[in-house]
Amino acid sequence: MEAPRVINFSAGPAKLPESVLEKAQHEMLNYNNTGQSVMELSHRSSDFTKIINAAEKDVRDILNVPSNYKIIFQQGGGTGQFSAVPLNLMGLKEGHCADYIVTGSWSAKAAKEAEKYGKVNVVNPKMDKYTTIPQESTFNLNPEASYVFYCANETIHGVEFQYIPETNGVPLVCDMSSNMMSRPVDISKFGVIFAGAQKNIGCAGVTVVIIREDLLGHAHPKTPITFDYKVQVGNNSLYNTAPTYNIYILGLVLQWVKCQGGVERMEQLSSMKSKSVYDVLDNSNGFYCGTIEPHCRSRMNVPFRVGGPEGDEALEKKFLEEASKRNMISLKGHRSVGGMRASLYNALTVEEAMVLVNFMNEFREQNQ
Repeated sequence: MEAPRVINFSAGPAKLPESVLEKAQHEMLNYNNTGQSVMELSHRSSDFTKIINAAEKDVRDILNVPSNYKIIFQQGGGTGQFSAVPLNLMGLKEGHCADYIVTGSWSAKAAKEAEKYGKVNVVNPKMDKYTTIPQESTFNLNPEASYVFYCANETIHGVEFQYIPETNGVPLVCDMSSNMMSRPVDISKFGVIFAGAQKNIGCAGVTVVIIREDLLGHAHPKTPITFDYKVQVGNNSLYNTAPTYNIYILGLVLQWVKCQGGVERMEQLSSMKSKSVYDVLDNSNGFYCGTIEPHCRSRMNVPFRVGGPEGDEALEKKFLEEASKRNMISLKGHRSVGGMRASLYNALTVEEAMVLVNFMNEFREQNQ
């Protein structure tokens, strides 16, 4: 007997829209009457050229990307961009320095990687725990920095920026791996945006990079050629063999986003899902405890404890076991912070979020 589809709350690789999986399944052996799987198409073929060009156009259309920005598809994930960004941008100014707004594990890792290529200034107040986004007025930005880096949404700790930092002309770089395509964004405020696909926009193995044209051509001479933005732009992301199937899946997800109503509709649904879960936390009389300050709670990743602020080990184990019996998986928090974490990406439906909400209410009634 075939197992039923589960409700996947994983932080990534995450749930994909079922219609996307069904289409990919239908086309697996014979894509567009070519007699081949997309996995078998040459990255130089006219059939794959249409796939990658359509994906680029859809990113541009959905996010309203201005004409003076280029879009490329890279390998190496978001972590690869932790190296690619300083390799391409540290040389914009003679000082070879950059400002990093560190608000969680991923921005901290990005800052540590950038130290290999120049001077890094952590501009926000040091935090013992990543439970908040500091007020912008506390940032001590260097006007001579080559760029300013931040992570829009930290998947591990569950903090999300509700504003775009003002850098007064210094190029702004943003890791949007876990909230790209979840709401409209003014691309013109950024120098570079990147996003690993395995959260909201596809499967693991491809990273979308959006770059303002004037930032091309400044790469360090020792930059690996596959990470050189100018080279990749000049070759339509095909200097080397691209992750062809991953780009195909990304393209299907982009078409799905368009059919759903674009990022405006994604934002509405995201707010509905996250509010319903946070309401359970806030109205549980301390049985469930959120770990993040309310003004910067993530809509994508909701961390919480069961049985009090520090969590009750036995209750949390029981919570996971009973959730699993109801076909809900990947609710365990990241190993570095513990507790629970519900990731509510675009492909997770409102109905699926409500299954979790109803379970949480029932579990509290039975165990409080």
